[in-house]
Amino acid sequence: MAASAVIAVALTATPATGRLAVSDAARTYVQARAAAMSGDHARAAQLLAGLAEAQPDQADIAKKALSEAIGAGNMSLALSLAHSVPASKLPVDARMLLVTEEVRRRHPDRAAQWLAPVGGSGDLRDIVPLINAWTAAERGDARGALSALNDIPGRSLIGPVDAEQRAFILLKLKQPADAEPLARQAIGRAGVRETRVRLAFADAFLAAGDQQRALMMVDGMGEGESAARARIAAGRNGGQAIDNLPGALSEIFTAFASDLVRLQPGSPPIGLVQVARYANPQNSSATALLAILLAGQDRTDEALALLRTVPVTDALMPQVRDVQVRILRDDKRFDEAYRIAAAAAGASNADFGDFSRFGDLLEAMKRHNEAADAYGRAIAIAQSQKLDSQLWSLLLLRASALENARRWPEAKAALQQALTLSPDQPLLLNFLGYAKLERGEDMDAAEAMIRKASDLAPDEASITDSLGWAEFKRGKVDDAIATLQRAAEKDPAQAEIQEHLGDALYRSGRRYEARFAWNASLVTAEDEIAARVKAKLAAGLNPANAAP
Repeated sequence: MAASAVIAVALTATPATGRLAVSDAARTYVQARAAAMSGDHARAAQLLAGLAEAQPDQADIAKKALSEAIGAGNMSLALSLAHSVPASKLPVDARMLLVTEEVRRRHPDRAAQWLAPVGGSGDLRDIVPLINAWTAAERGDARGALSALNDIPGRSLIGPVDAEQRAFILLKLKQPADAEPLARQAIGRAGVRETRVRLAFADAFLAAGDQQRALMMVDGMGEGESAARARIAAGRNGGQAIDNLPGALSEIFTAFASDLVRLQPGSPPIGLVQVARYANPQNSSATALLAILLAGQDRTDEALALLRTVPVTDALMPQVRDVQVRILRDDKRFDEAYRIAAAAAGASNADFGDFSRFGDLLEAMKRHNEAADAYGRAIAIAQSQKLDSQLWSLLLLRASALENARRWPEAKAALQQALTLSPDQPLLLNFLGYAKLERGEDMDAAEAMIRKASDLAPDEASITDSLGWAEFKRGKVDDAIATLQRAAEKDPAQAEIQEHLGDALYRSGRRYEARFAWNASLVTAEDEIAARVKAKLAAGLNPANAAP
């Protein structure tokens, strides 16, 4: 219901004893909307809940209050409101909350009613067999658990986490050999959740009495691998195990939310992640994801406060620290970010990831020489731990810092070292080729490197841009325009691509189209690029304002 419609309803409602007065109702609704718009969703939920109690016939107000309460993490209020909203009007995250509450109260049999399709809010019944499987596994009924797993449809809503959940259930049943291939499959599919999933499986295999397979789960993990190995060798778990139904639901909801963030970046599933944390408050992976989503909605202080609830002993603390520093950096709170990153890098047990994070922050602060040193420390640690898979990316970061510090010979040496380790890595080929191109150094080899990078990563807009710019620099202007137009289609918001396209169009005599591309560049351009583009729009392309 539109705001004006709700206010109209409030103004025409007949006051009753114990309810809000007519003018108070309208004022309360406006205050609630203002609170929500300013990011104070907890206050918005409280105000709307009061309004819903005063006007129980207004289901839309109760539904809005419910959404605000879930988004604010006030689950006691959300549960109270959920039971006052008609089932046909319950959003998906509210239904998930009701499922979670039944599970937490140890009534999983009652959860199914909230998973059946109601109104237009979707069919979630694919989760029922998984709930049944976990319920059986928790009471030690292996036959019942495996039978329930067989009831999961082939093309299921839980398809992305099917192997993962099956493996965790098998480990709960102490069947590590059967769980291993499913666990490996799940790690391969985990995407941004890979570290969390690896650590959870390591704990689960350890609990099942299989230390060897627990160690296998962290092999190649990268940051945190050394600490995880030491912990497993000592027989200690990292607190990441998924060994009960609430934990399983929390993981499923977190995985769903991660997929939604990737597929629908404009609609952050904050409510769903709040429910995941309610299902398992120790799920630090969900906490980190929620903080990222809150910060993206300008709820920065709320996000940072949330991250501070994660214990420093948590096995995912490096990832949590990454999120903290990134949020502070993006908010230009460099002093706070520096304190966190520097403290981690200065600790006696600092890992290569701590120095890499510190280097990233120093680069953002334009302290390029210090950043290069931090990346150098990260490289030394990774080499000492024989983490060869991490080296090429760390060398790339160090090369970038060195180039920004105008130390090109050292940057080139770092890139060449990285290419000996990973000769077909398109990011390395593109970086070295483009850097040579800018300097007019060994142009044939530069173009060949960029062309190889483009062949290896044809959908990467930045590499396509490099290829177009190489063609432009070699005098193949028509080819360059066609290539740069492909790059701009792949990533129209990248300022450098639009600047390059504008320069190529201008050189070919297509002045009007060039101005269009340069104006498109200005939408996102900063610093040097913005200054060059403005000069070109004012006076046309000349050697002083041409892109390098």
